[in-house]
Amino acid sequence: MTTSLRLICAAVVAASALAACGGGGGGGGGGGGPIAGNPPPSNPAPTDPNKAPDPDLATLGDPFAYQNRCETPRTGIDPYTGQAYPDKQGTLRDELTFLRAWSNTYYLWYNEIPTDFKMADFTDPVAYFDKLKTPVELAPGVPKDRFHFTYDSAEWDKLSTEGIEMGYGVTWSSSGPTAPRTWYATTVEPGSPAAQQGLRRGDRLTVVDGVDFVNATDEASVAKINAGLFPSKIGEQHSFTVTRAGIAVPVTLTAQDVKATPVKNTQTFDIAGGRRVGYLTFDNHTAVAERQLIDAFSDLKSKNVNDLVIDMRYNGGGLLYMAAELAYMVAGERAMVAPGNPTGKVFERLQYNNKVIPDARDTVYFKRTAEGFAAPNQITPGTVLPTLNLPRVTILTTEGTCSASEAVINALRGVDVQVDIVGSQTCGKPYGFTPVPNCGTTYFSIEFKGVNAKGVGDYAQGFAPTCAVADDLTRELGDRNEALLATALKHRETGTCPTQPSAVAMSLAQPRTLVRKHVSELKIYSRPR
Repeated sequence: MTTSLRLICAAVVAASALAACGGGGGGGGGGGGPIAGNPPPSNPAPTDPNKAPDPDLATLGDPFAYQNRCETPRTGIDPYTGQAYPDKQGTLRDELTFLRAWSNTYYLWYNEIPTDFKMADFTDPVAYFDKLKTPVELAPGVPKDRFHFTYDSAEWDKLSTEGIEMGYGVTWSSSGPTAPRTWYATTVEPGSPAAQQGLRRGDRLTVVDGVDFVNATDEASVAKINAGLFPSKIGEQHSFTVTRAGIAVPVTLTAQDVKATPVKNTQTFDIAGGRRVGYLTFDNHTAVAERQLIDAFSDLKSKNVNDLVIDMRYNGGGLLYMAAELAYMVAGERAMVAPGNPTGKVFERLQYNNKVIPDARDTVYFKRTAEGFAAPNQITPGTVLPTLNLPRVTILTTEGTCSASEAVINALRGVDVQVDIVGSQTCGKPYGFTPVPNCGTTYFSIEFKGVNAKGVGDYAQGFAPTCAVADDLTRELGDRNEALLATALKHRETGTCPTQPSAVAMSLAQPRTLVRKHVSELKIYSRPR
């Protein structure tokens, strides 16, 4: 039962007792007159807790009082904690109440959540969670909260801890979900099903399971496309056709658990003026990235680089402490309170809503030592991080550069490290959240806004590029002639932004979005929404 139902039952019991006492009954001095009103039935009809009125927000209280009370509890051992699942038998109403209480307490814009819907109208907690966000728009068609999503908890644990996600190992760049659709492969994970079948960066998607991907609009075709793009289980197989240099290339992909490598292509480039520029691609701030970043920066340090380009054009974010480590590995002593002092300057201050009591954890500092995130090939906690001690860095960006990646840019600028941006406007997410698991689903609800050491954090429209360059899908990442990297190197040599070559035929002239599994808005629709 929920708290509100217990209160209702208590009121019924109290009314029955008062009626029996006040009515005189068969003894005492009242003469046995009739009781006013009808007594409650001896076998009252059962009530459905899922249909009860919504609780008063003022009485919801601590959301953790409702956590892990599940309509369908999991049993057994959680492989990521080694402990029994915390689930207890509950109801759908318990799950919805937890989400409402959590949002009412911790959601950054809790007072903007609409109240024109009821728990009783929902049979799916995820569908209910989707409503628990602000409807405010920053501009027409641009939601204030574009970052409200969920993951299956087992999938999230695999992704965040081991870098494993079920799929094909390909990330698409999308012009949108409605026809006509223009989608290109942007990254293909080495060793993945997509790589094994020869899919390449720059391939354009045209057919999914025999359906015209570009133009299909009827519901049956759209359902078939979604099933192919977003497989639901390992071993699921689907056929695709892509075009490459005008030639149709058929591929058959089988969904597998794909282990991503967040850090790739570590190398150096010598440029005019005797400068040696380090380069690496960094795709995700997950736990497995910690060791890989440390190894990459140690390698670059050993090669005496005196400049750096970090390619985060597809990095959608992740762990904030990982971002604080990366920023220190760039800035070194510039990020410290004093040379040799292990205490870092402010990386980011977290600003919560007015219900959350501030504490010391609201300030994240540049991290001189490794957190030691639990991951395969874990680094020892407290290991001193390598650093290049650079006064400036170049970040390569697209609209897919988001969240923790933007926090790195903002934090470095907050301690006067020069950050040049080459590419396009970043996504604009100065916000963060703590993943909240409940009954097998992990929920991501915006909790805080981050500001740097100078109090700057107003970049909801994204960071503008120093040199605007469209993503170049004609070349692999790390190729010196790829448009973003070539521009970054030339900018380092001359201090100016060179004109982008017109020969980059597959550059993406219009704003595009990376298709990630958790962004449900990017699934294909049969009609505009």
